Amino acid sequence: MKHPDYEYYHEKKSHVPANFPYNTYICTIPLDFTQVNTHWHKEAEFVIIKKGCGRVFVDLQQYIVLEGDIVLILPGQLHSISQHNEFCMEYENILFFPGLLYGNGQDYCTSRLLRPFFENNFVFPVHINKSFSIYNKLYSCIDAIDILRSAPAPGYELGIKGYLFQFFSLLFTNLIDINSKKPINSHAAKLKEILSYISIHHSRPLTPSDVAYAAGFSTSHFMKFFKKYMGCTFTEYLNDYRLSAACTLLSTTDKPVLEISCETGFANLSYFNRLFKKKYGISPRIYRKSL
Repeated sequence: MKHPDYEYYHEKKSHVPANFPYNTYICTIPLDFTQVNTHWHKEAEFVIIKKGCGRVFVDLQQYIVLEGDIVLILPGQLHSISQHNEFCMEYENILFFPGLLYGNGQDYCTSRLLRPFFENNFVFPVHINKSFSIYNKLYSCIDAIDILRSAPAPGYELGIKGYLFQFFSLLFTNLIDINSKKPINSHAAKLKEILSYISIHHSRPLTPSDVAYAAGFSTSHFMKFFKKYMGCTFTEYLNDYRLSAACTLLSTTDKPVLEISCETGFANLSYFNRLFKKKYGISPRIYRKSL
């Protein structure tokens, strides 16, 4: 069984090795999992659609993506991936820390171009498809990186960095105006604030009124805001978050199921078992044995 905790929220774990912070992997929706729920992390991410069709949300904006499309996601941006209608979608994730490309000191490329870009200060196309004049050149950089990764030879890391530099050189030369600053998405920022609050306080009793108060909303406005931008109710999200946290504890500790239930905010063991089996198809105990 796939470990589900990577699907959610503010991901604090790293997806990339420390000595060369770059990684890539293939996923399929809905065969591997039904969706990747709204979350954010410190790595930059490319989502490259290999087959089929799906939906990607970035900072609350929906993109219907097709085979060959490229989606650019910056560190800290809220994003999710899900099935579109009844279509399947196979996609490649490329993740890396922006620091992989940074120079030292007052290096112009870092201070004036790359760092402001990865800090989301420039306007740029999030969704790149075959209608872009430089699409083939951009995609050839990704193809070259995939070839290097498929059979890594000594020094292949230099090649990956080189093609990433070429990719961003094409973006800046053709698609980014460094004098045009990007406005702040206040709704995305508020949603991140709310999700962070839930992440910190999920283990204790938590009501919509609690989170609404922390966010500066009335309870009714909070419930509408949350449903609009998350596509689910607060209770549905909170239960999913707690179940994901429970999966992490089941797979990484020897704590009894009752203790894990309480630690993740489920005061009633029977209720925890029922929700867990409904979501994952098996009980928490069998889940632990299957790892």
